[in-house]
Amino acid sequence: MATLPECWKCGAPLEDVPVPIHRLAECPVCHAELHVCRACVFYDTAKAKHCREPIAEEVQDKQRANFCDYFQLRPDAYRPRDETAAQAARSQLEALFGRASGRATADAPPEDEADRARAALDALFKPRSGD
Repeated sequence: MATLPECWKCGAPLEDVPVPIHRLAECPVCHAELHVCRACVFYDTAKAKHCREPIAEEVQDKQRANFCDYFQLRPDAYRPRDETAAQAARSQLEALFGRASGRATADAPPEDEADRARAALDALFKPRSGD
């Protein structure tokens, strides 16, 4: 059984999109353009110009519709973002700086002079209850 093509950006199935993909075709869910390098079987970031087709013209923006005649929709084009790497980096920053953001939160007191100054500034411009 053939794999149903999916949107390269959101992963929605493209069962109602006519094939071959028209240059201006869009995903019915997220409205991303579909005739893009990122959705092509020849797209390969390890290759020059990110394309395995040696005579295709270079496309600068791999996420915008283009006129490439070699385009073939890749059924597994969707790659979910790897949130684990971002979360690990965020955790390392928190460990390095001691808290999630550079400013004090409402339930945590300011820890340094810059945080105290920012808290005073925020309090100064905070709307009063009678306004």
